Amino acid sequence: MAVPFENLLYELDAATGILTLTINRPTKLNALNAATIQELDQAIERALTDSAVRGILLTGSGEKAFVAGADIAELAATADAAAAQRLSAYGQGVFRRFETSPKPVVAAVNGFALGGGCELAMACHLRVTADNARFGQPEVNLGLPPGYGGTQRLVQLIGKGKALELLLTADQVKADEAVRLGLANHVVPQAELLDFCKNLLLKILSKGPLAVGLTIGCVNAYFNTGGEAGFAAEAAAFGQAFATADFKEGTTAFLEKRPAVFKGV
Repeated sequence: MAVPFENLLYELDAATGILTLTINRPTKLNALNAATIQELDQAIERALTDSAVRGILLTGSGEKAFVAGADIAELAATADAAAAQRLSAYGQGVFRRFETSPKPVVAAVNGFALGGGCELAMACHLRVTADNARFGQPEVNLGLPPGYGGTQRLVQLIGKGKALELLLTADQVKADEAVRLGLANHVVPQAELLDFCKNLLLKILSKGPLAVGLTIGCVNAYFNTGGEAGFAAEAAAFGQAFATADFKEGTTAFLEKRPAVFKGV
């Protein structure tokens, strides 16, 4: 069963109950624009209300990128700081729906998972990475903090010290190091990625579905105390940074393929 979206492939295997969601913007390295985030929102809503969907596999099209980040050209054209804060808060809300899904969600990270792509992968319950994949939060290169939960979930997964290093340097992490840090659960050859993820989901789906959903809820509850304040602070900071000259310089430099010259204003 396939459901038509512009930027997503929605394919449900009726025999297993596994829904495969594929972000399908290969010419843009599956970058997240506003339309794609809205479609992710619609897709997770459909998945959560469809009893035929038992588990979700989230991946990107092609072998280069899971999601290579936000659509920078669209981001640069965002109207103002208030609009940027709303964009951040909406994206956080969509990703939160994946994180809180009682149906297990596995990210098959088939390539670059940068910025919003890393944040989307971290919102999934488990992450399996192809051996060619790279993870990173490069937003500071644009004069911005992460906006879709990166400052919150990266700390939860790998600890404050290493998370701050990656957030502040914009360094990328290779697949094997991602597993070592706890950012990913497994690394496998690219050709084996989807089969491995489906088998992992099938193993989970062989357990009691109510127990699985309740377990996900219990684990998330540990991080919920005070957590909402952190996400709100991230969205506010994203909007604040958006209004700076540094952000305009960062995005202009990215689009012009030159080093940015930041002035701290």
